[in-house]
Amino acid sequence: MQSVSEFMAQKNIAIAGVSRKKQKFGNTIFKELKKKGYTLYPVNPNMEEYYGKKCYPGIASLPSEVTGIVLNTKPEITKSLIKEAENKGINHIWLQQGSADKETIRLAGESDSNIISKQCVIMFADPAKGIHGFHKWINKTFGFLPK
Repeated sequence: MQSVSEFMAQKNIAIAGVSRKKQKFGNTIFKELKKKGYTLYPVNPNMEEYYGKKCYPGIASLPSEVTGIVLNTKPEITKSLIKEAENKGINHIWLQQGSADKETIRLAGESDSNIISKQCVIMFADPAKGIHGFHKWINKTFGFLPK
């Protein structure tokens, strides 16, 4: 779980995929990580503000202190966002479940960046509570947590 620990050690994290639609999971990720004390930077090219915070139109516009990013975008967008993040020097990248197809995950495996996929970031934002805590316990019990 070193790669997960390294990602979660980042304190300035961008969230790509926040939305005006309250039911979207990018919003849940933002709210949960904010509760855990992370400094967050919302990214959405169609919004100027997100819950009172400046919303960045793209990865290139993020401030230099951002060292991690959660991608909660459609798979066809995720691949280009990985490259944009790496070009910006953001090398801790979390591909939220559903944001990457098999090809994107394969390409991510060839990257030198710390890229995590097939896991929910909220499970690892300690303390994980509720359904996310339960999922973490199940995955740990059955040996499904990432190495």
